[in-house]
Amino acid sequence: MRLRIFLVEDSPVIRDALSESLEELVGARMVGWACNEADATKWLDDNPSDWDLAVVDLFLLQGSGLNVVKSCSNRELRQKIVVLTGYATPQMRQRCLAAGADAVFDKATEIDEFTNYAINEVERVTGETRY
Repeated sequence: MRLRIFLVEDSPVIRDALSESLEELVGARMVGWACNEADATKWLDDNPSDWDLAVVDLFLLQGSGLNVVKSCSNRELRQKIVVLTGYATPQMRQRCLAAGADAVFDKATEIDEFTNYAINEVERVTGETRY
């Protein structure tokens, strides 16, 4: 079983780069993506058991990633939500965690930490150590 990731990101360049690196470096499988709050919450509502990790940007074309995080309050315990943003101030990190995010990473300075988090999720889901 591969880690199934749903990505909420409005930048096509970032979305493509993240998808490629998560599939190649982490061994995950991208199960879907959305670029706005409405599409993200609809996909997550329509596919409640079809993802293991949701990666959410805060600033979207329409709506807010914070509302996407809040919409997942009834997710299964095994499902994790990570905020990957360019706006990871201490206050915003706290708001994301209070809304239900499991972790918050800065796109510019914490991409290695995010990748390690994803690798750990692969190991948790599959029960296999990658390295």
